[in-house]
Amino acid sequence: MQGDFQLEPPFSARRIVVAMSGGVDSSVVAALAARTGAETIGVTLQLYDHGAATGRTGSCCAGQDIRDARAVADRLGIAHYVFDYESRFRESVIADFADEYMAGRTPIPCVKCNMGVKFTDLFALARDLGADCLATGHYVRRVMGQQGAELHRAVDPARDQSYFLFATTAQQLDYLRFPLGGMPKPQVRAIAEELGLAVAMKPDSQDICFVPDGDYAKIVRSVRPDADVGGPIVHIDGSELGTHRGLIHYTVGQRKGLEIGGQAAPLYVIRLDPAQRAVIVGPKAALAVASASLTDINWLGGDFSGPLTAKVRSMARPVPARLADGHLIFDAPEFGVAPGQAAVLYDGERVLGGGWIAATESALLEAA
Repeated sequence: MQGDFQLEPPFSARRIVVAMSGGVDSSVVAALAARTGAETIGVTLQLYDHGAATGRTGSCCAGQDIRDARAVADRLGIAHYVFDYESRFRESVIADFADEYMAGRTPIPCVKCNMGVKFTDLFALARDLGADCLATGHYVRRVMGQQGAELHRAVDPARDQSYFLFATTAQQLDYLRFPLGGMPKPQVRAIAEELGLAVAMKPDSQDICFVPDGDYAKIVRSVRPDADVGGPIVHIDGSELGTHRGLIHYTVGQRKGLEIGGQAAPLYVIRLDPAQRAVIVGPKAALAVASASLTDINWLGGDFSGPLTAKVRSMARPVPARLADGHLIFDAPEFGVAPGQAAVLYDGERVLGGGWIAATESALLEAA
């Protein structure tokens, strides 16, 4: 059994707090922590209670998942605490999710959750419990470098979650541990099965945890009732092609569902204009982006100044780019760059940091 918690021995004198969501990953982290001989405490944050979501397997931090976390803790013989953070989660994550859509941006609530309740409030809880570290089931690696702890991509590229953790601060990284970052997922399930954990074959969560049926618009409407106000669909040449049913139903790069047939060539959502409540469309070539301006940049790279790569979507491959005065300039035009998403910066496997995409500059405009 593996799992490096990067703590000084003896482990019998150490206390590890594990963030337990009720899934197989965090359950195995708790098991590995307990096996070291350290006092292990499982902590689960109840983040929401949205009807169908609470009974859905893999919803994370609600209903059945809390019960699963408690059952795992009981089997391991460790303490387990549940803290109600529903109000905090609703204000800092769900409301922000709705506001971002209303502003014509494409939000990433998982990052906001990590920045808030998970890597801020949970930190405070772990410290209050006198823990030497806070361990999570994220698939990333904490590597000690010459200037301190560094954040690196997971060994298993299919499981790597570094994109969602770009906002982790250097101070947080000093306290965090990610013992699964060096393991492939099948090994993690094998450990859970070996230990007889009921969650060994539990499916992974797929969608945003508080959206039980994948209907983002329904959640936005529940928070912002005026979200469905429609407006014009406008071609980048200025011609009006039709009307839409609300900005929350559209994202940059979308092709299907525009309901503007009879066009000579396929049209895509190029950008959203919340001031005019307009959906701007155009040919695929108009999606090419030359650069993006970033806000709230979190830098983990120290004095690094060499060439880097940037990842602008969670499922995208990092592409060559350079960062200059808050502007990310791509070596070649990049597609699918949407305001509200994150741009995460890498030096090989190391995460240098990242920021939020505030605006983009079209490669077509630059060429002109």
